[in-house]
Amino acid sequence: MALDTLIFDLDDTLYSPTTGVWDAIGERINQFIVDNLALDGAEVKQVRDELFHTYGTTLRGLQIVYGIDPYKYLNFVHNIPLETYLRPNPMLNRMLKQISNRKVIFTNSDQNHALRVLDRLGLDGIFERIIDVMDVTPFCKPQPEAFQQALKLLGNPDPTRCVLIDDSLRNINTASELGFHTILVGNHNGNAHSASARVDTLEDLPLLADLPFLQGIWRPE
Repeated sequence: MALDTLIFDLDDTLYSPTTGVWDAIGERINQFIVDNLALDGAEVKQVRDELFHTYGTTLRGLQIVYGIDPYKYLNFVHNIPLETYLRPNPMLNRMLKQISNRKVIFTNSDQNHALRVLDRLGLDGIFERIIDVMDVTPFCKPQPEAFQQALKLLGNPDPTRCVLIDDSLRNINTASELGFHTILVGNHNGNAHSASARVDTLEDLPLLADLPFLQGIWRPE
């Protein structure tokens, strides 16, 4: 069965986690919690861990438990100078353009952050659409309902004809259970048994070209 759609995560997938982007966002998340929940800084890590593991993202936990406005949160935590961390990636641009199938972004961040990241990486115009965390509200990755809503927004393609490319093992696990092909990005110390395949970086994706579910997606140069 021919592949329909490649679904890419955004942060720490389109760029390396070593860039410092997520560290900067994490500091903003900590500050948001301190400012809005009147917590001592020492309590923040425990609160974040509990919300993340219970609700899928810190944002969803803050909404459900504390009634936080998601737009206020997203605008605050993503207000970082991306130009400090990200540079255009012509190699990634060329590689993605060689993939003939539909390509979309599915992220637990918001649309504005995704657009800024794509602009900094020089990937404007590569992806057909961005599905962000507000598009699948009240759910988020890794919840199966979030994936089902994303598929609905994409016109209900058969998940067995889709590939999720993501750095999160939790997201990979859910997608695999729903029938997606999955590619785990990054070094996860061998804990990638639920993924169909793994690459160290997204630029390594062509190394998987011989996999049956990826055959035929590459345009000849």
